[in-house]
Amino acid sequence: MTKKLRITQVRSLIDRHPKHRRTMQAIGFRRNQQTLIKTDTPQLRGMLHQVRHLVRVEEEKAAKK
Repeated sequence: MTKKLRITQVRSLIDRHPKHRRTMQAIGFRRNQQTLIKTDTPQLRGMLHQVRHLVRVEEEKAAKK
């Protein structure tokens, strides 16, 4: 089973470095306070590390059958 991450943007992108803005867009954020659920990959972890001051990351709880 693949792990999922719940990622929430908690800070605005106003006056942020352009590289951070592009990283947030590449992750899939469109607006402040948006929450996304993404598959945990090394590439995503690298992007999240770069913008760790702008997001909150939680592991998604697995649904029981």
